[in-house]
Amino acid sequence: MNIHEYQAKEILKNYGLPVLKGKSYNKNLETIAADIEDLKGPPWVVKSQIHAGGRGAGHFKNSFNDKGGVQVIFDKDNVSSVAKSMMGNVLVTKQTGEIGKTVNRIFIEEGCDIDREFYLSLLVDRNTSKVMMMISAAGGMDIEEIAITSPEKIINVHFTTYKDISLDDSLLTKLDITKKQLDELTSIINKLLNAFTSVDASTIEINPLVLNKQGSFIILDAKISLDDNALFRHPELLDLKDLSEEDPLELQAAEHDMNYVKLDGSIGCMVNGAGLAMATMDIIKQFGEEPANFLDLGGTANKDRVIMGFKTIQSDPNVKSILINIFGGIIHCDMIASGIVDAVKELDFKLPLVVRFQGTNAKEGKDKINNSDLGLISIDDFTEAAKKVVELAKG
Repeated sequence: MNIHEYQAKEILKNYGLPVLKGKSYNKNLETIAADIEDLKGPPWVVKSQIHAGGRGAGHFKNSFNDKGGVQVIFDKDNVSSVAKSMMGNVLVTKQTGEIGKTVNRIFIEEGCDIDREFYLSLLVDRNTSKVMMMISAAGGMDIEEIAITSPEKIINVHFTTYKDISLDDSLLTKLDITKKQLDELTSIINKLLNAFTSVDASTIEINPLVLNKQGSFIILDAKISLDDNALFRHPELLDLKDLSEEDPLELQAAEHDMNYVKLDGSIGCMVNGAGLAMATMDIIKQFGEEPANFLDLGGTANKDRVIMGFKTIQSDPNVKSILINIFGGIIHCDMIASGIVDAVKELDFKLPLVVRFQGTNAKEGKDKINNSDLGLISIDDFTEAAKKVVELAKG
């Protein structure tokens, strides 16, 4: 689960990390003039809050604000007008694509005298099953480019323990910092590790971590992604979820115990099992088309879930044909076949449909599909099923 910058900073502040004072707004901006008196400035920084990176280098669709989603303001009287120009506007960044994201929340923060910018993140390295720190003296908006063109500038450090860690003195030279600053950075890393493990984060990204003119580190931007599978341990963090940032189809699917992710292709996929779903998307690409979605019905799929799956896929106007790929185990293929036939009749479903069954009662399921008189096709062979659904999409 992703959360906004201001929410991430509130969490980090609770773990003793150096963040600047700020104030967040959810649509209502009426108190800005009074609130700004409690924030040191000039300057003040007005920040759009969306779940996407590259805000500062982005642009708004409405031309009356063309300076990006993060703006440094030196005139107190302009803070409110800039915030109002952002609120409700659509911000386009490298990560949002041209569709952009509507800004429903604003964060206004004290300014900072920046001397240098660094990149810092903590994440789980799945290759080693350890928490890894990534740090670079080349932080800021260009860090993605740095990762491609000069990966040697990014230092990776794995941790075997998450308390009382010490950073190697080699970082003094690699980061060009003093011993005092290394000690301060060590304290920050220890506190970040405490926060990381305590809230069950999957990533914490600080970009930039800055040295101010006084030589102290400040967390200028922060992103935290929380492990969905651990949220049952943190019911208080569930309240941080911003539903306006979520895809409505993904939310609808989740309410029915399905995993759905919209993609940009033309072939809808309905599968039971994440691994099988990935293989299904791969084989569609192999034959020259793109999947329109990832949709995992789960291991206990039934008629109602199949109907909801059809409704979800059918909501995407880009879908030209659908491949249903089911492995029968706990749920039998003939039961799923009955659900598919009933769902097509109930919804008057018109898109071309190819079904592939394997596992328990696969033959019975195939016969139900092919004998349904609904123009449905069931093919045993995975490759042939994929070829057919691609052919139908093109036709």
